[in-house]
This record gives sequence, structure tokens and C-alpha cells, in this order.
Amino acid sequence: MVEQERAGSARSMRALERILAAKGIQVVPESHTDETSEENPGDRAWHRRARAEYALNRWKTATPPRFRNAEATLPVVVTWADQALSDSASAGGLLLTGLTGTGKTHQAYGALRRIAAGGPDKFELVAVNSADMYGNLRPSQVVGAAERELRRLSEVQYLLLDDLGTAKTSEWTEEITYRLINYRYNHCLPTLITSNLPARDDQGPDLSDFVGARVASRLAEMVTTLVPMIGDDRRRSRRAA
Repeated sequence: MVEQERAGSARSMRALERILAAKGIQVVPESHTDETSEENPGDRAWHRRARAEYALNRWKTATPPRFRNAEATLPVVVTWADQALSDSASAGGLLLTGLTGTGKTHQAYGALRRIAAGGPDKFELVAVNSADMYGNLRPSQVVGAAERELRRLSEVQYLLLDDLGTAKTSEWTEEITYRLINYRYNHCLPTLITSNLPARDDQGPDLSDFVGARVASRLAEMVTTLVPMIGDDRRRSRRAA
């Protein structure tokens, strides 16, 4: 009977350790761990793998099926992702610009996947197309719903804002964008943005024309990594082949 109770207690403890390890909480003191054991829940490597599995599951949930195989291949994007994994508060923003089909969204999801695979202590992600975001934030009959959604987007650890600059501009969209970017800038939250518009273009419209001067100023300070994507539309190339 005693042996059965001990076995049951050990199983319960292992189950508890797995749950807490997925959240990055170490249960067993390092001095009591066997660091050579692959299956030891007190092992640092074991905890990192558990955190990575948890983060990758969250990444997969937030990622559309088309981008489930996304991988960061550009060195500058890889560097940004590694910095975010090391210290998310100092990573700043990642802005990928370029024509349709040049791989901006693929690289952005790939960067987030690389962060998740590194086993971060915390991983929260919201990915949204800018047109859908503005649609969700328009006033509705549900009192406070839009403000709650804006707060969710503002406060989440990682935000991917896809296709910024494609929605119709107005004073309202400019105000919403400013509130979102300003909050994330002030709270040092990593933000990934893709846009078909160049960051600056003296010959034609650019991103600052869409977001307005206030947001452009905040973006200039927040974005630490600007990646102009060049090349042909890969989607058309695949269809032609």
C-alpha cells in the first residue's frame, strides 16, 4: 500500500512539473537535478524544450495554415528574432516593406516561429490583417467591445500587423493606429509590421502618407529593423509555372 501511494505521488508530481515547466516555472532546485538526464524535469534543457513546445503551439494557433511552414531566412530578420528572444523589450519593431508577393508575411511569421522555437519564458501573440483590425474596432452595439479589442492588441507581447496601408484612410483610422502604435512604443512591446508601401518615397505615396505624421514619427522611433523586400510576385510565378 505504501509503495502504491509513493508511486501515485510521484506520478502526480511529474504531471504538475510538466504543467509548470510549460509555463517556464522551475519546480526542482537546480542543486537537486541530474543535468545529464534527458527526461529529468529539473534539467534546464528539459525546461527549455517544454517552453518551446508550449510557445510553438501558441504560434501555430495564431498562424494561418498557409504560413505554417514559414521560416525566417533573411539574416536581418533572423537577427531581429534572436534579439527579441534574448530581450523582447529591447527588440523594437520589425517593418517589412515591398510589393505584393515578395515574402513579407512569410518572413514575419518565420521570425515569430524562430522566437517560439527558442523556448522563451513568455510567448503571447496576436496576428491580424490591418483591414480586419479596423473592421473589428469600429463602434458596435456591444458597449466597450471596440475598446477591449484595442486594449488586447495594444497589450499583447507580440503583435503582427499585416498589410498596413491597404485600408482606406480617415481621421478615425489614423487615430486608432496612433493609439495602438503609441502604446506599444511606450511599453517597449515588439511589433512586426508588413506593408506594400515603402517606408519613404520622394517619388510617390509612402507609409507615412497613410498613417499620418504622428504615427510616422512613432514608427520611426519604434522600428529598429527595416527590411525592404524586392523581387517579383512569387504567387504569380508559381501560378505561371
